[in-house]
Amino acid sequence: NYVALQDEYECIYCVVDLHALTSLIDTSELKRNTYEMVLDWLAAGMRPDETIIFVQSHVPQVTELHTILSMVTPMGKLMRLPTFKEKVRQQPDNVNYGLLGYPVLMAADITLYKAEVVPVGIDQKAHLEFTRELVRTFNYRFGPVLVEPQIRLTDVPKVLGTDGVNKMSKSLNNHIELALTPEETRQRVMTMVTDPARRYRSDPGHPEVCNVFTLHRAFTPADVVARIEGECRTAGIGCVECKGIFADNLNAHFADFRARRADFAADPDYVWDVLADGAKRARAIAQATIAEVRAAVRLP
Repeated sequence: NYVALQDEYECIYCVVDLHALTSLIDTSELKRNTYEMVLDWLAAGMRPDETIIFVQSHVPQVTELHTILSMVTPMGKLMRLPTFKEKVRQQPDNVNYGLLGYPVLMAADITLYKAEVVPVGIDQKAHLEFTRELVRTFNYRFGPVLVEPQIRLTDVPKVLGTDGVNKMSKSLNNHIELALTPEETRQRVMTMVTDPARRYRSDPGHPEVCNVFTLHRAFTPADVVARIEGECRTAGIGCVECKGIFADNLNAHFADFRARRADFAADPDYVWDVLADGAKRARAIAQATIAEVRAAVRLP
């Protein structure tokens, strides 16, 4: 989705390392994870000569705007957001301000660059609506400085993880890393939760509630998907075989991606150069926005 948008818009994509701190206690792998994510983006087809790619914390203006926006954000609004309640459920022993203020920082990420369109999954829709409301509040109080972004839901708005319950997420360890080898990918797929009501091989399945079948629709040819659906409903195919077919198609889909990724990984300095150049371009936009915001708020 992000790659295709480059043909329609001037795109800005950042690795949100500050957001990651809301869930991370051990940050020893944060730099490495940032590098790996950008490798994925480049291998997928992001074009750094056209698209600004950078690390969130490399543009310090975002934290300044986050602070200013927090001053016009009702606490009750943040506490009522379903995403905050879900995060509290997921990490009850690490409920920090960052979790509560996550939507405000996200709003700063968006408005700092005056983004007009933001591609998100369905789970982030509430945050975008919050951002739009926050922009209206700020502009009403201080003048028309910030841009109210439009929401663009991704083609597959929400991808569940291997647990079949939560959104696919590295922090929940229910994801399938694109950097995995074909065999590692297969092993990961074979751990995926399927139809919870199908206890035995002879039981008919219910594809509409199976996360593996949902992903089949994205990576498996339509005629094979139709066959799997029919055979699942009649117990003609078991979950192990079904997951094996999915693993084969997933690996085939990412074969070229893995080759490109290996080429980029052979030159780590290039990745960091892309991020340094992206941060420089992003800061130029951010500095102009912050100057407008400070003037509107009448900060000395």
